[in-house]
Amino acid sequence: MFTGIIRTVGTIRRWRRVAGGVSFAVACPGLETGVSPGDSVAVNGVCQTVESSERSEIVFTAVGETLKRTTLDSLRTGARVNLETAATAESLLGGHIVQGHVDGVGTVQSFVRVGKDWILKVRVPRDLLGFIVPKGSIAIDGVSLTVIERGKGGLVTVTVVPYTLEHTVVGAYRSGTKVNIETDILGKYASQRVEHGRLRESPR
Repeated sequence: MFTGIIRTVGTIRRWRRVAGGVSFAVACPGLETGVSPGDSVAVNGVCQTVESSERSEIVFTAVGETLKRTTLDSLRTGARVNLETAATAESLLGGHIVQGHVDGVGTVQSFVRVGKDWILKVRVPRDLLGFIVPKGSIAIDGVSLTVIERGKGGLVTVTVVPYTLEHTVVGAYRSGTKVNIETDILGKYASQRVEHGRLRESPR
């Protein structure tokens, strides 16, 4: 489990295709000493298992299913990525419950400054809209953000504060940027519960 509070931004040092997926190494000075093989780390919001951590880098392998459902397949050497280590029982839940299980890929429509903050509009897959509500939580590339508005055509609006802009990859977003979307797990369970109730009440 994660919280959507990014620990650091790493840089892809190596990226190569292997049987059934992609092996990649992320340079993240300092973070590699806090993780061990088998640990979970969210890379742009995608839960990945640490294979090795040494020489100021962490090595992962993303399997085919992950590559199909996330933006990891578009990463290349030199790309910057958000990194978050798994939460512990002592962790502060500064964001919201994030599983690292991406629901779909969204597309940045606009990213403009309003006062001291920035307004980010992302078009998300329509089948995710039922899990997104105003004032609710959403993870974009692993960053915990609050939904301002859910508009027509799958357009979701969030505010990005200066700190997030400076300490994550969000500052590099442009119109057309593809981003990983994870909706709030609480909304998923609530929706399933409602749907289950409807099925039970339907006539046989």
